[in-house]
Amino acid sequence: MKKIGILFGQENTFPQAFVNRINEKKVKDITAEFVRIDKVIQGEPLNYAVIVDRISQDVPFYRAALKNAAISGTAVINNPFWWSADEKFFNNALAVKLGIPVPKTVLLPSKDHPTGTSDLSFRNLAYPLDWDGIFDYVGFPAYMKPFDGGGWRDVYKIENKEDLWAKYDQTHQLVMLLQEEIIFDDYFRCYCIGGKHVRIMQYEPRNPHHLRYEHGKAPASKELLATITDYVLKLNQYLGYDFNTVEFAIRDGIPYAIDFCNPAPDADIKSVGQENFDWVVETAANYAIERAQAQKPNMDNLTWGQYVASSVGKTALVAAKATKGTDVSVAQVDHPITDEGQLSEVVKVAKAPKAAKQPTAETKATKAAKPAAAKEPAVAKEPIAKEKAKKLVTKKK
Repeated sequence: MKKIGILFGQENTFPQAFVNRINEKKVKDITAEFVRIDKVIQGEPLNYAVIVDRISQDVPFYRAALKNAAISGTAVINNPFWWSADEKFFNNALAVKLGIPVPKTVLLPSKDHPTGTSDLSFRNLAYPLDWDGIFDYVGFPAYMKPFDGGGWRDVYKIENKEDLWAKYDQTHQLVMLLQEEIIFDDYFRCYCIGGKHVRIMQYEPRNPHHLRYEHGKAPASKELLATITDYVLKLNQYLGYDFNTVEFAIRDGIPYAIDFCNPAPDADIKSVGQENFDWVVETAANYAIERAQAQKPNMDNLTWGQYVASSVGKTALVAAKATKGTDVSVAQVDHPITDEGQLSEVVKVAKAPKAAKQPTAETKATKAAKPAAAKEPAVAKEPIAKEKAKKLVTKKK
């Protein structure tokens, strides 16, 4: 008998429904349950053919236990080794290489010294940064958020240079992204399971959480949905994610991938709605059964994405082709929604002139790399003293 386990935290509706659905199918020699860990011994299995991971991003003990299970033959969804290495800035860079539009984004060093470091640890970092080049590339308004964060934690809307200085000071040891704001006409959130099953959901991130999937917007065009499907498959096949969501903001008809590093995406019935919930439970259950049937003891049963495969095979990084048997589902809203609430302060989008279209492949991304000696922009009314400016990159303890 092969066991499928689900490892989870505070969520309630999805884990139970997932386990129930697998057991209802009565597939020969397959059973599902909540994972139970009473000890973790090096090199010894946890006795699960498949584990669906919904919580190890918040519990390092679980992440280490899953790696140990994987090396003993468990198929972990998602691959814990890749999940440990992945982050949002790399994902954006990969999207650029794949020709998928993304907001213009730069990486900022932590405002404060990481614990255990000093000024000497940053001798390779230019002082000051090329702030003029950064601001010219990204523009304002912009968003600043952790390069490896999620759940809208520590996200700031940045209106101008002075606003950046003030909010950057609050980020302490976090490594941040500064990202172009996309003023969008439409927005989509897409589940992708197994690199081949796609559920496209029109979404409104500016609504209260419980109304984000109910927006009353007109259905999207077939052409746009086809482009979104292609981008979802490319991103997940290259990243090697078995279970993920990808979000797109549509500006001037172009879908920009906004967030696609969600390996434990929200699947609660109260937020995604009954129709989307039923789809994700059924599709995840079928995929977990498929992985359990293919699992071989004492073998590597993890998914490694096309990016890793290209590196190992020393082949060119080229766009992935859609997997045969791709399954695409589009959620429908068949009634107008009138109870849309106020925008939250974090995600409120100001009306502003539309920015120029971004080249699809972002081929001009390197134009922001100006000489390190470019002078730092001054703050209105009070020039930043040298010592104060230095704090924008690091701060002495």
